[in-house]
Amino acid sequence: MKRRAFITLLGGAAAAWPMAAQAQQQPAMPVIGYLGAESPAAFASRVRAFRQGLSETGYVEGRNVAIEFRWAEGQHNRLPALAHDLTGRPVNVIVAPGGAPAALAAKSATTTIPIVFEMGADPIAMGLVGTLNRPGGNLTGVTSLNVQVTPKRLEILHEVVPTAAVIAVLLNPTSPTADSQLRNLQAAADALGVRLHILHASTERDFDAISQTLVQLRPGGLVIASDTFFATHSEQLAALTVRHAVPAIHQSRDFAIAGGLMSYAGSFMESHRQAGIQTGRILKGDKPADLPVQQVTKVELFINLKTAKTLGVTVPLPLLGRADEVIE
Repeated sequence: MKRRAFITLLGGAAAAWPMAAQAQQQPAMPVIGYLGAESPAAFASRVRAFRQGLSETGYVEGRNVAIEFRWAEGQHNRLPALAHDLTGRPVNVIVAPGGAPAALAAKSATTTIPIVFEMGADPIAMGLVGTLNRPGGNLTGVTSLNVQVTPKRLEILHEVVPTAAVIAVLLNPTSPTADSQLRNLQAAADALGVRLHILHASTERDFDAISQTLVQLRPGGLVIASDTFFATHSEQLAALTVRHAVPAIHQSRDFAIAGGLMSYAGSFMESHRQAGIQTGRILKGDKPADLPVQQVTKVELFINLKTAKTLGVTVPLPLLGRADEVIE
């Protein structure tokens, strides 16, 4: 080999050594495990809000963080296996949004990987954290006013249909919060002097039976309890209540936007955005045990006045004045 060619080869190799060393020293891109109780389509707006919160902490999917999604497609009995699958992956944190079932499944799957939950139930009552300020263990997250305000939905509906003697309540019997919601609803019903008729649904197949019962019962109104399945099927439930001319109130704004009468609950978009922020903080090094659970206290009242006119019900002016949005 000629001397000039040898020097050129040696120089190129020397220049490559620092680059190779730098590549070896670069940390791997962090990975988020996302345990979704429903489907990608049903959670699309929530995932957008989560990514927004994540970006506020400096993380953008595909640029400096990866997200491994697992979807239960509404079959909550699949959540434990999906959670265990995520724990076998190189994930830095598991996000369990959309209610207690996903959070409980993630908790049972690992005691070491950090978990960020997002729910409308009380995480202390669910056994997820010790206190809100200092959660302890490997879980923290976001809680919003959804389960707690279920009785308030009954009170708001009663303002619209004050002469109704029977109000139907739609509950998901598989929900960990079903019993507590029913107890609180019954107490509110007793105070208002109305009788409750309980309906159960946990799958789309149950909606046909609900339709038949509404035809037979002809209740004065319908309160839909807080539940992830109901939240992600708000459009179908809105269509069902309109078809049977039942004044109804739901937890999700999507229900009122889709033609249901009213919705009242905490802001889903804000709680999922906060979950993204919590996740970003953990990726930056915060420990879930010391990261306070965020409480989203903002509640939203949506009223579809067009639907009210179709149903022939009058929404009191004071209630309209309290609404965050009136759809006309």
